[in-house]
Amino acid sequence: MGARVHNLQNIDIEFPRNKLVVITGLSGSGKSSLAFDTIYAEGQRRYIETFSAYARQFLGNMERPEVDKITGLSPVISIEQKTTNKNPRSTVGTITEIYDFLRLLFARASDAYSYNTGEKMVKYTTEKILSLIQSNFDGKKVMILAPLIHNRKGHYKELFEQIRKKGYLHARVDGEVIELAHGFKVDRYKNHSIEMVIDRIKVSGKDTKRLSDSLGLAMKNGKGIMMILDAETQDAKFYSQKLMCPTTGISYNEPAPHSFSFNSPQGACNKCKGLGAIDNVDIEKVIPDDSISIYSGGIAPLGKYKNTLIFWQLEAIAEKHDFTLKTPIKDIPEEALDTILHGSSEPITLKNTPLGTSSNYFISFDGVIKYILQQQSNDTSLKAKKWAMQFVTNVTCPVCNGQRLNKEALHFKLNDKNIADLSHMDLSLLAEWFSDIENHMSDKQKAIASEVLKEIRSRLGFLLDVGLGYLSLDRSAMTLSGGESQRIRLATQIGSQLVNVLYILDEPSIGLHQRDNHKLIHSLQQLRDTGNTVLVVEHDKDMMMQSDYLIDMGPYAGRHGGEVVAHGTPLQVIQENTLTADYLNNKKKIVVPEVRRKGNGKKLVLHEASGNNLKNVTATFPLGELICITGVSGSGKSTLINETLYPILNQHVYGAVKDPLPYKKIDGLKHVDKVVDVDQSPLGRTPRSNPATYTKVFDEIRKLFTGLPESKIRNYKPGRFSFNMAGGRCETCKGGGVQVIEMNFLPDVMVDCPECHGKRYNRETLEVRYKGKSISDVLDMTINQAVTFFESIPKISHKLKVLQEVGLGYITLGQPSTTLSGGESQRVKLASELAKKDTGKTIYILDEPTTGLHFEDIRVLLDVLNRLVDKGNTVIVIEHNLDVIKVADYIIDIGKEGGRFGGEILCEGTPEEVAKNKESFTAKYLKEELEA
Repeated sequence: MGARVHNLQNIDIEFPRNKLVVITGLSGSGKSSLAFDTIYAEGQRRYIETFSAYARQFLGNMERPEVDKITGLSPVISIEQKTTNKNPRSTVGTITEIYDFLRLLFARASDAYSYNTGEKMVKYTTEKILSLIQSNFDGKKVMILAPLIHNRKGHYKELFEQIRKKGYLHARVDGEVIELAHGFKVDRYKNHSIEMVIDRIKVSGKDTKRLSDSLGLAMKNGKGIMMILDAETQDAKFYSQKLMCPTTGISYNEPAPHSFSFNSPQGACNKCKGLGAIDNVDIEKVIPDDSISIYSGGIAPLGKYKNTLIFWQLEAIAEKHDFTLKTPIKDIPEEALDTILHGSSEPITLKNTPLGTSSNYFISFDGVIKYILQQQSNDTSLKAKKWAMQFVTNVTCPVCNGQRLNKEALHFKLNDKNIADLSHMDLSLLAEWFSDIENHMSDKQKAIASEVLKEIRSRLGFLLDVGLGYLSLDRSAMTLSGGESQRIRLATQIGSQLVNVLYILDEPSIGLHQRDNHKLIHSLQQLRDTGNTVLVVEHDKDMMMQSDYLIDMGPYAGRHGGEVVAHGTPLQVIQENTLTADYLNNKKKIVVPEVRRKGNGKKLVLHEASGNNLKNVTATFPLGELICITGVSGSGKSTLINETLYPILNQHVYGAVKDPLPYKKIDGLKHVDKVVDVDQSPLGRTPRSNPATYTKVFDEIRKLFTGLPESKIRNYKPGRFSFNMAGGRCETCKGGGVQVIEMNFLPDVMVDCPECHGKRYNRETLEVRYKGKSISDVLDMTINQAVTFFESIPKISHKLKVLQEVGLGYITLGQPSTTLSGGESQRVKLASELAKKDTGKTIYILDEPTTGLHFEDIRVLLDVLNRLVDKGNTVIVIEHNLDVIKVADYIIDIGKEGGRFGGEILCEGTPEEVAKNKESFTAKYLKEELEA
């Protein structure tokens, strides 16, 4: 009751318990303010209050949301989009905990195989070893040995002395039994295998005790491993209490769950430390043109010749190998070039240098490549790391081949699959593999694995239910979209089986094809049916109509929103006179254009793209049109556009460093002179970034204030009106307007600065006014207010009008970028591009621009995109929203399924042409939309 957070207009609302409740409304109407900033914030505050006074002193006090009363609030769990994990060690498997159960399964129920011979490893009890020796060597003279060293370098003088002190006089060294004399040692530069001779005995059933005692001593000294050497044939056989290769004698430690963790030293690959990839210096970037000499800058990291130590060293190398620094690199002897790149174990002799001419100087030379890699270490400056990155490529680890684990962990198998093989399967295939794994297990393995298998199957089922069957457990969390990571956490919560919890979700349908929508809705209903309340901020029509209760916020955005304009069952809400109701009952709709654009006749053709799951596809992009890339989740849309086409265009136009995924060739680049990727990432990472600074309109506003008479009298320059520079800003908050209170393991809390009370500037700066408004007052204006306020100043009003035209009139000029939704950030970027002079040969790329947008917002967005295309530009949109797809000029549909069953172009053409396709899922829904 009485909620007044942000733009909420003192609203009262009741939420039915244990129901699926959807909150909808225009962007900026107050949906997130109600769901997250009021209900979730109060739930979080109450949770903190349950801590002891001692714990709370480290957390500080959380401000109560501006609301009169909240009653009946259950424990709250928020599943947002923005919490994607950027840790390279986090994967789908670790987030869902399926990988933890896999590790437990392999630690307890897998079979070990030798990485040398591929044989199944064996493991015996002491009694079994005794029995085997008696049966295999009955009546034979044998030597009982304890292995100490296996194929390692060293002189081992101390080891031999320790053996003698224990009372043993013989050892077997490299296959030969020798008597140990005082001071005995071996060649330190050769590899050696050493076994201690414990006993010489003739095996018989009569003398079991001596054999058993010697066996125990051998096991003790050999750390669980022993050898039996046949005195006559000299054949050796290993026996072990550990897992051991019966032929070579190598042994593995007893497996534990951490043995299969790439985040643990016991399981991780030693080379890449469990990351699966390493940074490698790219020789082609170091030597881009081998026809140039070192003197002229042929080695890019060194640049042209300078009178410095490294070039004196290179001159010494050149003199030794009979060439000069002016010799083209391709003509330098291979041995010399190898020394330059990789260094030399021998010191370099410098003669006649500025260090002196009377004597020679011996200096070690590490090589260019080692120097570049050293600049990437943790203790170098950010500038040095950035410099080194231009010569470095991230490549798959050559030791583990990207599997992240050491070779021992990779040789434990279930049904011929190791844990990395299972992690690499897509989830639908993995679920299939686990469905009949018991048929390939022993009775003992089945008994051990039954409970673990139940958990794995259950969690895989939840992930498949939310449409993520195309992902794999080893997929990095960094590469997941906001919608994918949100649905993964949703599946994890369903698996946790909590009850009486209030779940709040922010647009879980993002990135989900219409075909999979019903799966998601079913999952939310499943969460509700277990005894929880599910509150969803959503714009999807199907989600709204299948909810139990619908709340419509409005009537408009910003200061004209923040009210509950309708609430009730979906059937009750569509009877109301609201924008949402008009679109739900088809009084309003986004109209299909009567004529599709034909473009400018030119085209881009990308041949044989094969990155990720793409199957050598050739895609045609007609220029001067609105192109829509469609297909189910995981079919290859982002791979084709964001990871192949965009990097190609970026390299062509701007010479960018990032390499595209594999493709054969591309035609038509001459028709493109600019490329703009308008994504939904935040405008900036701090609250200092805002729409005014991003669109550069604030530069013009500062110039305006600098030109005022009061500023001239005080000799104020533009920097005086910047909240990022000392002089005019409030020094208490450094121009931020807020102070950040760190909350340790909870999100940081921001409170108004006690000095400037959120105005950002000091008193002197705020005394300068234009039309009675200070620079702080201007930042607090909405775009709509600012358009009227600055209407007489074209340079400012032009940029502001564009922001207004893209539907952002309700946000303030100084609104921190961290508080903008993904859709709002994207439209600010669009407005910034619209305000620039375009060439008519620009390609704009947008990835799901309808995220966070109401039907009416989508109509406004389409007007903006159509304006760009009408100027002759090309707009490429990756999209699932049928309102966007149906108005496109050209569609490229990828599928049919996701993951390994995707990666093919099913159909291309106008929406009418695509709708006729029988194979495409998009075509089915598009046909219904066009006929509606």
